[in-house]
Amino acid sequence: MATTNDLKNGLVLNLEGQLWTVVSFQHVKPGKGGAFVRTRLKNVLSGKVVDKTFNAGVKVDTATVDRREMTYLYQDGADYVFMDPDTFDQISVSADTVGDAAKYMLENQAVTVAQHEGSPLYVELPASVELVVQQTDPGLQGDRSTGGTKPATLETGAEIQVPLFVSTGDKVKVDTRDGRYLGRAS
Repeated sequence: MATTNDLKNGLVLNLEGQLWTVVSFQHVKPGKGGAFVRTRLKNVLSGKVVDKTFNAGVKVDTATVDRREMTYLYQDGADYVFMDPDTFDQISVSADTVGDAAKYMLENQAVTVAQHEGSPLYVELPASVELVVQQTDPGLQGDRSTGGTKPATLETGAEIQVPLFVSTGDKVKVDTRDGRYLGRAS
């Protein structure tokens, strides 16, 4: 248990049986009436963002979230298997929990797995990853005022938009948050 005075960005709260992380908060002391804390909370599982106001000094239930560096090993049916590099313990995480991160994960890649009371909550990738273009059409030369893009399939099966000069076999840098092409990898 903590009070609203202890709130900080990244803290995970347990409200009505759901886990919410504090995105932002602001202590407000109006000239008239009691002080309060205005927060913006993000649901850990669904990603839904809500605004919630607490009276100052109210106790809130905090949740312990264990964020641990793990190595992605392989896909086992609908589950993904991760290993703790220190203890060599392996855990299976469902495809729903992994979500869109599966599009950019390669075997033996380091990821962060967040767990609450032993159950995985989400998988967090680095901000960008380097992947090889498995297939893309050759770019057409021509006069255009802006740079064109074309679809490309990566080695993980994800499809992104790349500039026309990128060809099959090139290694590209991809933003894991929105699947945007960031540039060629050296």
